[in-house]
Amino acid sequence: MLYVLAASAAVFGVTYLFYRSVILAGILSPLGILYLKYKRKQLIEKQKNELNLQFKDLLTSLASSLSAGNAIENAFSRALDDLLVLYPSEEVSIIKETRIIIHKLSLNVTVEEAIKDLAIRSGLEDIKNFSDVICICKRTGGNLIEAIKNASGIISDKIEMKQEIETLLSSRKFEQKILNIMPVAMILILSITAKDYINPIFTTIQGRAAMTVCLMLLAGAYVLSNKIMNIRL
Repeated sequence: MLYVLAASAAVFGVTYLFYRSVILAGILSPLGILYLKYKRKQLIEKQKNELNLQFKDLLTSLASSLSAGNAIENAFSRALDDLLVLYPSEEVSIIKETRIIIHKLSLNVTVEEAIKDLAIRSGLEDIKNFSDVICICKRTGGNLIEAIKNASGIISDKIEMKQEIETLLSSRKFEQKILNIMPVAMILILSITAKDYINPIFTTIQGRAAMTVCLMLLAGAYVLSNKIMNIRL
């Protein structure tokens, strides 16, 4: 509800600023509900990135426990203790998921099925690949410790590369936000400081048509800039 109200208020403000019509702004303000789809996708992506980073810590702990001679079923219990030191909150995603895996193992569910379930629910490629590695090692008798160490190293390299890219893009993302806000800010400043100069835009058909084209271009620029900045590994 907060996201909808904030988006609706933004739509109302921008529409009124560009058209000077309370009625039109009120009619278009419910379009703010469309923001939920974008925000939901954004929140899911953030949660996936956090889980992926936490999963690397789980793999590191599992590899250490397996190297000490523990079976993989027992290694998850030891890994949970390590994760509780790194992430004290029970609300952390990897803590919840590790507890689910341990619970399934206590019900005689195989470790392959437990990890595969996590891979399906999370939708993360790294966890899916790890699930495939576990299945292959269990079936063929491969070196499970080395496989987990390699998986941990690969995921760590991917995360570090992504963090480097995010660092390089941080200033560009800030510039993107400024450029997206600047046209709206200019209209607001001109509306306050040069009312007679800008008034024809709001009162003539040609002016309203020009403002409509400007809004469409601004929306297109916002979508395009987000796609350019969204680099996936």
